[in-house]
Amino acid sequence: MRGNASTSRALNRRLILNLLRNRGPISRAELALVTGLSPAAVTFVVTELMDDTLVIERQAVASTNGRRPTPIDINYEAHLALGFKLNRNNIACVLTDLATTPLATLEAQVPDTSPEGIIQAIETAIPRLLAEARRDEKDIMGIGVSIPGEIDPKKGICLQSPRFGWRNLPFAELLAQRVHVPVWIDDDMNAFAIAQKLFGAGRNHRNFAALAIGTGIGCSLVLNGEIYHGSNSGAGKLGHITSVPNGALCECGRRGCLMAHAAEPAMLDEYERRRGKPISRTDFVGAVESGDETALAILNEAGARIGRHLADLVNLFDPEVIVVGGEAVQFGEALLTPLRASMEEFLFFSRPELLTDWVPSSWARGAAALATQSIFDFERSPSG
Repeated sequence: MRGNASTSRALNRRLILNLLRNRGPISRAELALVTGLSPAAVTFVVTELMDDTLVIERQAVASTNGRRPTPIDINYEAHLALGFKLNRNNIACVLTDLATTPLATLEAQVPDTSPEGIIQAIETAIPRLLAEARRDEKDIMGIGVSIPGEIDPKKGICLQSPRFGWRNLPFAELLAQRVHVPVWIDDDMNAFAIAQKLFGAGRNHRNFAALAIGTGIGCSLVLNGEIYHGSNSGAGKLGHITSVPNGALCECGRRGCLMAHAAEPAMLDEYERRRGKPISRTDFVGAVESGDETALAILNEAGARIGRHLADLVNLFDPEVIVVGGEAVQFGEALLTPLRASMEEFLFFSRPELLTDWVPSSWARGAAALATQSIFDFERSPSG
């Protein structure tokens, strides 16, 4: 790669930071050995990173041969990232450290889903999160916002979001102007995949798929260590593959999409239809846990349908593993067993392992990872 001294310095920073992220604390001498950089270059970069409070010296461990070299580690605690996952009626909000460890969380209700209403809700949530964590605004290094829809992350534009009725909205710029903090945006699936790439089940894999099953169904691809957005930022829309021609109406306006037949809302609607009375998600979860045959049959059908289409994705892209998240992971093997069986039936050659990695704050942590990723990738700049 050609570049000037500034580019070389940025590359070396990225190299050392990512090595520390993957391996944990190691000495300057080990950094030089593993990276191939000269001891002088390592010392220069580490000193610069310490001045920026991005790395610190950890306590050396004594050994029988004397004191060991001082290990260097990322200073995860020094800086903060904010993550906001936009939902239909609320925003999942989180304040994290640089390891995307949640320090404070809250759910903000949003009666007004206009851009102004969403931005106002985010602006109001920030001091509440900081107060809960007892941290200072000056420590915030960036904000990440995940938006359901098609996003151009480089320009910070929401190309379209059927859920909110937005088109060609420069959301990152609008938010940055209000909060005076660097802003990154992407769709919620890519944000989830970035979190998995940095600190989750995908961290040791260069090629993996991140599947989420919840209100929708999405599948983001990490190819050669990078999120694959596609030529028009439309990659990963597994939920909008036509599964039933002329089938149920999807929120995108088309009929027969996979999410319209196998996402959580479709499961609940089908359970309501078969039981002949209104039910809530809590009712459905309880029915699954109690072994209700109707609920289990619906999960079996949904899992088999998702697995069928997931097999096509595996046959096309050959991921090492598939990381599964989303609220429907709560249903466990009642959903995953038929999904695996159906996928197995239609796979051609590769058979990647399914790894579940989901906690309630995963969506918002994924959004925060959009900002956190910036310290590990010098090429990414905030939008707005």
